[in-house]
Amino acid sequence: MYNRISMLRAERGISRRELADALGVHYQTVGYLERGEYSPSLYLALRIAEHFEVPVEVIFSTQPFPRLGTAATA
Repeated sequence: MYNRISMLRAERGISRRELADALGVHYQTVGYLERGEYSPSLYLALRIAEHFEVPVEVIFSTQPFPRLGTAATA
């Protein structure tokens, strides 16, 4: 599973510990999620999306996300 948790945290100036505290998980869990070493439960994925106020598919994908700044070809 691919995710954009790290990018969203950086954009909003949130540490791993702050995100973990908001979600009620251990801060190492956030690190495991960001590195793709752990796939979240549906409940946790929805809570992360709710925390960042974006749809869950903005954060998680089964396919790699396109690199930011890369123009799409028509």
